[in-house]
Amino acid sequence: MNELSKTFDVIVVGAGHAGCEAALAAARLGCKTLVLATNLDTVAFLACNPSIGGTAKGQIVKEIDALGGEMAINADKSLLQMRMLNRGKGPAVFSPRAQVDKNAYHVNMKRTLENTPDLYLRQGEATAVNVLADGTFAVATAVDLTYFSKAVVLCCGVYLNSKTLIGQCVRESGPNGFANARFLTESLRKLGFAVQRFKTGTPARVRLNSLDLAKTVEQLGESDVAPFSYKTESIPATKRSCYLTYSTEETKRIITENKQLAPIYNGSIQGVGPRYCPSIEDKIIRFADKERHQIFLEPESEDTCEFYVQGASSSMPANIQEQIYRSIEGLENVEIMRDAYAIEYDCIDATMLDATLMAKHIPGLFCAGQICGTSGYEEAAGQGIVAGINAERFVHGKSPFTLRRDNSYIGVLIDDITTKENTEPYRMMTSRAEHRLVLRQDNADLRLTELGRQIGLVDDVRYAKFLRKKQQIALAEKDFKTVVSPKTYGPLFEKKNEAVSGAGLTVDEMLRRTNINCKDLQQLGFFAEIDDDALYEVEINCKYRGYIEKEQEAIEQANKLENKYLPDDLDYLSIDGLRIEARQKLNKIRPQNLGQASRILGVSPADIQILIVYLSQRKKN
Repeated sequence: MNELSKTFDVIVVGAGHAGCEAALAAARLGCKTLVLATNLDTVAFLACNPSIGGTAKGQIVKEIDALGGEMAINADKSLLQMRMLNRGKGPAVFSPRAQVDKNAYHVNMKRTLENTPDLYLRQGEATAVNVLADGTFAVATAVDLTYFSKAVVLCCGVYLNSKTLIGQCVRESGPNGFANARFLTESLRKLGFAVQRFKTGTPARVRLNSLDLAKTVEQLGESDVAPFSYKTESIPATKRSCYLTYSTEETKRIITENKQLAPIYNGSIQGVGPRYCPSIEDKIIRFADKERHQIFLEPESEDTCEFYVQGASSSMPANIQEQIYRSIEGLENVEIMRDAYAIEYDCIDATMLDATLMAKHIPGLFCAGQICGTSGYEEAAGQGIVAGINAERFVHGKSPFTLRRDNSYIGVLIDDITTKENTEPYRMMTSRAEHRLVLRQDNADLRLTELGRQIGLVDDVRYAKFLRKKQQIALAEKDFKTVVSPKTYGPLFEKKNEAVSGAGLTVDEMLRRTNINCKDLQQLGFFAEIDDDALYEVEINCKYRGYIEKEQEAIEQANKLENKYLPDDLDYLSIDGLRIEARQKLNKIRPQNLGQASRILGVSPADIQILIVYLSQRKKN
């Protein structure tokens, strides 16, 4: 291989969910892109649960799709079943979740990477990233090859110095027995990154034929859920069912009596785990008052009988794991095919990155995914597409691309990890998004497709569908002012248990009634030939108009701080009036604007007011 063939615009280290989105974005935007993976079998590998989406995560998948990413398309291609979570709550937190074929998901994504122009997929462990005198990068590999690039995106997942734990059995290994990355952490330290140690876990995989499904509750997919991707026409019928069961008092007894054998309690695990996704032993100990915990049995693939035991991750010794799983309803005779395990790994302090996910101290070096201290496929992919877009923009000298808290969950995620010092793996939740009413899963295309088009990732097919939806919404809303007589709407209202007044009502007024929807009004001749997805937007915007308007007012108020930028050369340590903690935090994180500064832990509203006064005086001087 000559030197020219080892020179790229962008090198992406890692081919998990962050790496795939970063590489595809950079290559599709015209960068010659190399993807280095420790093992090509890890491309888009679903190392934990065989699902995409879920609460808050489904919103992220839709946003990735609206920007022109791949995760949603690949999930739709690999679908086993799909459901909409949180239907009992408001539409702000409706979240699509897909059970996907683990093997097909990997194969489909790998094929996409292989067939993307300007994208080169190479197996090899990156051992060092070096910054050359001209500001470009040299990435060394374990087999003594070195590759050169103008930008690098690190998407190392949980592979950095990772080790897996099953009781006292500790292995230097990545997930699922894949080799870990042993040398890159030291290179990151030499580059000035602060490194921390996190951990996560995964449950056992069990044999379907050993389960007593009669003791469980079958969960089929739902047919009235829209696909993840706006380019997918429809979802297929359920291919595999999931099953709901529960832990028992016997489960609690086994874990309590063997607590000392759990690495999380006996000191074997040093890394900090995710608070919102605890192991079964952690749940039993922390929530001792609960009689039982939900356990979901989920298919891994169409071509295997392996089932994933959602809600029962563990790092207990293998013999104790068998006892735990056999104490669960329907699993009395279970055959474990793969043991549950915990995994520890290195990651960086993401406050060293800016909102583009570029290192503040190394231009052209980006990080995305679990190396940033996050958890979850969707969180990783959302960071990946942003990092990939910005790597391309850095290479070609374009202005940076950032997402905001008021236009996307991805914006909330990136803002949180780059401004707040996370002491545990970060997981996206709807409660983290203060503007979630306007950041719904159904309107991600309306929020972000135009941005994706401007960037260059949204193709003509996707953009045409987006324009059609906008046009149909506008067309439907033209009917709003039409007045309908009681004689016309009366029979419908009586049927739907709505009071009939003696006066005429506009279409808008009728639609705001609790029991009336757009489909009902189609019976009266309105909204003819309007697609269902456009009708849904019309209905949500009408019924929740007052709340949405209040949310927009809150966003405008918040943007007053977001639009007050902080000078790069500001010496926070010298500003009189700021508390010492605020000075130290501001000097370390170096926020880009007052909005970011206000969200830093340790910076109070009083500190923000002092900053506002200081900036005003500085401007006068």
